[in-house]
Amino acid sequence: MPTQTIADANRAVLLGVARASISHGLIHHEPLTVDPEAFADPLSRPGASFITLKIEGRLRGCIGRMEATRPLVCSVAQNAYAAAFDDPRFEPLTEPEYARINVHISVLGEPEPIIFENEVDLLGQLRPGVDGLVLESGRCRGTFLPAVWETLPEPKQFLDQLKVKAGLHPDAWPEDATVQRYTCESIEE
Repeated sequence: MPTQTIADANRAVLLGVARASISHGLIHHEPLTVDPEAFADPLSRPGASFITLKIEGRLRGCIGRMEATRPLVCSVAQNAYAAAFDDPRFEPLTEPEYARINVHISVLGEPEPIIFENEVDLLGQLRPGVDGLVLESGRCRGTFLPAVWETLPEPKQFLDQLKVKAGLHPDAWPEDATVQRYTCESIEE
């Protein structure tokens, strides 16, 4: 597992920002605006994040960005709001649900390409429970966070379901496929 690089105090700050952005969204219908200058390093540096919301262990929303295009604290505020109100798989979060959600923040490491000869070679290089993957083929693209290994623990199963998520057939391997791996630092309530 990746080592913890975000101090406990900053982890608590990020969880607070995520919750505050969702609460703000319930009232104002927009994400909380945060000033990154008001936050310590590494929260004020560019960072990529995904926010996963669950109620009683069931997915209630998950939104994020792979690219570190804005300060981490801003990424968390934007993605927390989006997970609560803009995930197309769910209706917007309601106030009664807000009290029941569990917030999970995934801070993504920099993706790196995996060099492989074929699908079997790729499967042999995967690190279950550690690797998040980005699969691309033509205009198809999908990603699974490392946490998905909890529900899809076998590499073949993990990769097949990632192909489906990307819009590809699970039983075929596209010749133009590229795969990147990344790790995540998990922060949860």
